[in-house]
Amino acid sequence: MKSKTLQITLVYIIISLFMTIICHKLLTIYFSPTENYNLFLAKDIFFILATGLVFKYILSKNEVKNKSVFEKLKQTNEEIKESNEKYDIVAKATSDTIWDWKIQEDSISWNKGIEGIFGYNQEDVGKTSKWWFDKIHPEDSIRMSIKLYSFIEQKTEKWQDQYRFRCADGTYKYVLDRGFLLKDEKGRAIRMIGAIQDITKQKEEEQRLKLLETVITQSKDSILITEANSVARRIPKIVYVNPAFSQMSGYQSNEIIGKSPNIFKGPKSDSEELKKLLRAIKNEEECLIETISYTKQKEEFWVRFSMIPIFNNEGVISHWISIQRDITDEKKLETEKEHLIRELTQNNKDLKQFSYITSHNLRAPLSNLIGLLNLIEDIPVENTELEEIIAGFTKSTHLLNETINDLVKVIIIKDNPSMQKEEVSLQEVFENVFSQLSFQIELHKPIIKLKFDRVPLLNTNKAYIESILLNLLTNSIKYKSENRKLKISIMAEQIDHKAILTFKDNGIGIDLERNRDKVFGLYQRFHNYPDSKGLGLYLVKSQVETMGGTISIESEVNKGTTFTITFKN
Repeated sequence: MKSKTLQITLVYIIISLFMTIICHKLLTIYFSPTENYNLFLAKDIFFILATGLVFKYILSKNEVKNKSVFEKLKQTNEEIKESNEKYDIVAKATSDTIWDWKIQEDSISWNKGIEGIFGYNQEDVGKTSKWWFDKIHPEDSIRMSIKLYSFIEQKTEKWQDQYRFRCADGTYKYVLDRGFLLKDEKGRAIRMIGAIQDITKQKEEEQRLKLLETVITQSKDSILITEANSVARRIPKIVYVNPAFSQMSGYQSNEIIGKSPNIFKGPKSDSEELKKLLRAIKNEEECLIETISYTKQKEEFWVRFSMIPIFNNEGVISHWISIQRDITDEKKLETEKEHLIRELTQNNKDLKQFSYITSHNLRAPLSNLIGLLNLIEDIPVENTELEEIIAGFTKSTHLLNETINDLVKVIIIKDNPSMQKEEVSLQEVFENVFSQLSFQIELHKPIIKLKFDRVPLLNTNKAYIESILLNLLTNSIKYKSENRKLKISIMAEQIDHKAILTFKDNGIGIDLERNRDKVFGLYQRFHNYPDSKGLGLYLVKSQVETMGGTISIESEVNKGTTFTITFKN
């Protein structure tokens, strides 16, 4: 196929020859031909052929030159296409948000990372740097802008910065932004391309690690970290200790790092506990021991020592963390507590033995005395002084007998901490109590209000609940006010799984500001009544607690008293 140059040359020659022949023919028609006509025609044809060759040469040169330019343009386009393809591949492969800022025009474009990472649709993204700067956290904006423009003005060689960038949902993400400049022939910054990397998780992890570091350094407990492997049945070498460890042991970090905690072992250290620790290290399991350790000054102290294995992602142990606490004071208190418990146990045994002696060993001679006094009553005594002595002796003997009987009641309660329980009708219990106090009730005629409909049955010991209510009702009658009619209110209610029994009267009351701690004490009396022994409330509290209940009191002088008894029901 002929080239375009040859085609153009042939067209030029043919047209030129055609025009030459036409012109010569017209000349011969209108003018008479001369003898040199053929010579002129030959010259014109030669001129056309010569110019055609020159024209072909010029066109050939231009064609070669154009072909070279075309090849270069083609190569350049291929390179641009390849570069764009690489850019697209990198943009898809990376999680970074890439931006391209034409500085002079203040025109900025973003890749798809602005949507995938920050949630912005392309139509929502601004085309100027103002949109970018508006999304930077106010606390970071000024600092970031100063560093960026300092880089653009080429006052600094490199630019990268961390700041918070606002997402489409209003939240902020920590980002790492890095960029480089493109300059024109005069060295002016005309374009800047950068990549924003989301480092929120790294930042959160960094803050978490700082928090953990603060916890470790500020902890009052001693913390040390050792290597993973031990040598020759020794605890692995130490790689880190916190300040609390130095304070506890007396060793500074540079004195102890690289050594084994075996140096704290001494003559009084518990070898069995240390063997237990070594077995745990061998088996790569957590361990807790207590032993005597030694400071740098060889002073003894008790330490509670734990070793916790730390495993890497492959499940291989990488370190051991040990948390140690000085429990010397705790051990001292524990020793004192054990000694005190032994003393109290022995005292309780002695008191119990004394109670049995008082309540049992004295009963036989006391019964004999009462029997003898009963016999004496049948013998007439003419001496008045002797009669008074016998009467006083009789009264004292009966008082002693009552006291021993009271002690027997207390001992029976204390010796039976768990009593058999049954379903008891509160209405029946009060009928029994009223029958026992029929004389006092008939004498004083108190107004008694009962309300048991919410708790008709109570799971308790019948004898104890009857004794409790008998004592409380007796006290209400005994300590009634002489200025008003005695009113007694007894109510039971169920709250969750608890039965609450409220016993209220309007008697003379008790001064709780002075006597709250003594109310339920043994032989505590708050009124000068001749038949008051101070035993009733003590027995009530003992019986309530024996049945697993609680009792509380609220009272005010000359206004009345309220007892609240709570049982699990």
